Amino acid sequence: MRDCAATVASEEKVESRMLDWLEKSAADLGRGIESGAIDPVALTQAFLGAIEGHDARDRIYARVTSKRALAEAEAAAERARAGQRLSPLDGVPISWKDLFDTAGVATEAGSALLKNRMPTRDAEVLRNATAAGLICLGKTHMSELAFSGIGLNPMTATPPCVNDPGAVPGGSSSGAAASVAFGLAAAGIGSDTGGSVRIPAAWNDLVGLKTTAGRVSCEGTVPLCRKFDTVGPLTRTVEDAALLLGILEGKPVPDLRGASLKGTRMAVLETVALDQVREAPLAGFERALHRLREAGVELEFLKAEEVTEALAISGPLYTAEAYGEWQAIIETAPDKMFEPILERFRAGASFSGPDYVAAWHKLDGYRATWNARIAGYDAVLLPTAPILPPNIERLMHDQDYYVTENLLALRNTRIGNLMGSAAITLPTGVPSCGLMMLGLGGSEERLLRLAAAAEPLFGPLFGTP
Repeated sequence: MRDCAATVASEEKVESRMLDWLEKSAADLGRGIESGAIDPVALTQAFLGAIEGHDARDRIYARVTSKRALAEAEAAAERARAGQRLSPLDGVPISWKDLFDTAGVATEAGSALLKNRMPTRDAEVLRNATAAGLICLGKTHMSELAFSGIGLNPMTATPPCVNDPGAVPGGSSSGAAASVAFGLAAAGIGSDTGGSVRIPAAWNDLVGLKTTAGRVSCEGTVPLCRKFDTVGPLTRTVEDAALLLGILEGKPVPDLRGASLKGTRMAVLETVALDQVREAPLAGFERALHRLREAGVELEFLKAEEVTEALAISGPLYTAEAYGEWQAIIETAPDKMFEPILERFRAGASFSGPDYVAAWHKLDGYRATWNARIAGYDAVLLPTAPILPPNIERLMHDQDYYVTENLLALRNTRIGNLMGSAAITLPTGVPSCGLMMLGLGGSEERLLRLAAAAEPLFGPLFGTP
C-alpha cells in the first residue's frame, strides 16, 4: 500500500511539474532543456496533451501536427543529451498561424476558398525555426484571409478570448494568441498587416512584436497586402519576442542585457490615437504612463497631422491591394465567404490604378514627415486598441456594432503599418489593454530593449475588463 501511495504521489508530482511547464516562457523552457531539467519529448507531449484535452481545441487549432512535433522533439532531446543544441529555444514547442505554408499539411488561411490547399514546402520562417530546433505543434485558426482585426470567423472558427469567453480574441492572428494565452503553446507566430499581431496580443495580455515590412521573410506566407504584410511573434515575455525575432530571420538575437529606461524620452501620440478610447483601455494606458514617469522616462505629448492624412487614404491602400490579390479566387465562389469580409474585399474594386498610385505617393511623403518628427524620441506611445474585445453574439447580429468595432479595433495599430514603423505591444496590468511602442522602421532592437526595461513596471493583472 505504501509503495502504491508513493507511486501515485510521484505521478502527481510529475503531472504538476508538466502543467507548470505550460505556463512558462519559451526562454525558461529553453533554459530548463539546457540544464537537463526538462526533456523536449515530455515537454511536447505535455503541450499535445493539453491541446487534446482543451474544451476549445478545435476553435484554437485548425490542425495539430503531432507526428511532426514528436519527431522534432526526439531530435531535440538527442541534441540536448549530446550538448549540441541549435539555439536557446531548441526543443521548445510553438504554434503557427494557418497562413504559413507547412509541407504536406493543409494551409487554408481561415478561408473555405482555400480548403485542402496543400503546400509542398515550409515557409521560410518555419524553415528557419526548424533549423533552430523549435517544435511545430500545429496551425492556428485566424480571421478569413487575414482581413479582420477582431478575430470573428464564422466560416471556420472563432477562437476564445482569455479574459472573456463571450468575446472575440482579436485578429487576424486570433488562434495564435489563444494558443499561448490558454497554455497550448509556448509562443505563437502570426502576421501583422494592420494590427494582426498586436490586437490579439493586447486582448489576451501578451507581448506582440510587429516587425518592419521586409525585415522578416514572407516567402511561403499566404499574402493579404504584400506592401504591408509582416511576420512577428506573440509571446509571454519580451525576451521570448527577441529570441524569436532572431530565429525567424535567421540572424543574431537582439541583446537585451543591461536594458534601461534611464535618460529616455518618449512621445505620447495625441493625434487620432486618443480619440474615442474607452474607459478600460484609457485606464491601462494612463497607468502605464504613470509607471514610466515614475521610472524616470521623460514624456511629451505629440501632434502629428500626417497620421490623420495617412489614415484618410488607407482605404485604397489596403482594399485595392487586397482585392487585386484575391479577386480572381474570391469571385469564383463568393458564397464561401462571410458577407462582411466579402464586402470589405470588394470595396477595393471602387479604386482605380491611378487612385492607388497617388495614395502611395502621398503616403511616402507622410512617412518622411513622420520619421523626421519622431527621430528624436526613443519611442512613441499610444493605446494598442481603443476598445475592449467585442461580444461575439452582438457582432453576428448587429451590423452597426460590427462596423464600428472592426474599424476602431485596428485604428491605432494601423498607424504603425502606414508609417512603416516597427512596433511592440505590452500588457499594462489592465486585462485586454495594451501599451504600444512605435519606433522608426528597423528599430526593433531598440524597441525590444525599451520594452524589456518597461515590462517589470506594469506588474500583474488587476481589475476586470
